[in-house]
Amino acid sequence: MIRRNFRTLSFILFLLILGAVIYGYTRNHQPSAKEIYKTRLVDRGDVIQVISANGTLTPLELVNVGTQVSGTVAKIYVDFNDQVKKGQILAELDQALLRAQLLQSEANYQSAQATLNITQNKALRGRTLLQKGFISKEALDDLEQQLVLAKAQVAISKATVERDRANLNYSVIRSPISGVVVARDINVGQTVAANFQTPILFQIAKDLYQMQINISVAEADIGQIQTTQEITFNVDAFQEREFTASVKQIRLNPTIQENVVTYNVVAAVENRDGILLPGMTANVRFVINHKRDVLRISNAALRYKPSRDEAQISGVNQAPQGTQLYRLKNQAQQPVQVTTGVTDGHMTEIVSGDLNVGDEIIVSDSKSSKSKESSASNFRFRMF
Repeated sequence: MIRRNFRTLSFILFLLILGAVIYGYTRNHQPSAKEIYKTRLVDRGDVIQVISANGTLTPLELVNVGTQVSGTVAKIYVDFNDQVKKGQILAELDQALLRAQLLQSEANYQSAQATLNITQNKALRGRTLLQKGFISKEALDDLEQQLVLAKAQVAISKATVERDRANLNYSVIRSPISGVVVARDINVGQTVAANFQTPILFQIAKDLYQMQINISVAEADIGQIQTTQEITFNVDAFQEREFTASVKQIRLNPTIQENVVTYNVVAAVENRDGILLPGMTANVRFVINHKRDVLRISNAALRYKPSRDEAQISGVNQAPQGTQLYRLKNQAQQPVQVTTGVTDGHMTEIVSGDLNVGDEIIVSDSKSSKSKESSASNFRFRMF
């Protein structure tokens, strides 16, 4: 019994000593301002305001080559990436049926021509007979009418011959421009029909060394973009390399998808080494404003506001207007009224205010961080 009481008293004494030590430490050790606040230094540097957008690289001139006649593909002379000249034969359709149609129309033309010759002779003879009184005026009028119909039939037959000859020529597919074949959508033996819509057989880019970017720009940003403006971009295939382009056109026709309005901006690109390919996605940056060697501060400092308790303890008054930062000076926070300028999303230009390079500006405090961590831990505790 005595031994048990002794252990209890010893444990109580230990707790009293431990509590006294902790109380003395917490009373004597006050956290410094460096431990309470997180700060960022005011410095000088560039602030670049940009608009980011995405676009697609396309050839400056892309021609769809089709056919005006239907038929079966008999021969193909070019393939993907082949260089072609204007007028060069790309493919041929089977000409058997087209040749037969041409022969038939030529025969019809010859027949119509022969009929015309006979009718002309009859009309000439009829005029002579009318003068001699052997036929009536009505009979001559019938001969003259037959002559007019014969001439019309000759004209129709001649037009049919020209049409069938043109269709025969159309069976040979030629390149309308000099360039490179970027697409081939046919194979030998394939049937192409040109009844309602001209089928696309090839796509030819005139010059891949001169390309353009079709860029979708949001309506909120389109007012800050100007023609001839220089832009930079990169592509996923060459992420480490930065390319340049120039705004050539801002198209007025908007694109509306799910109530989101965008405008198409066209930029010209020099592709001298030929590494940019049609269809590549371009990550574009429009430089709207570039301030060089200006006083700047982290954007986190603009978001920091002291709590009411801290404001009362430090004697800090919230400014009713303008932008107010909080400088750490003499182990206390000090409000500073400033005017801000351009921002790049991370840093903001300081146009005016009592700030100097090297000043420590508060961006957060440990209490708010601990409260967030405590809330997160309580949430996790409740979850589990």
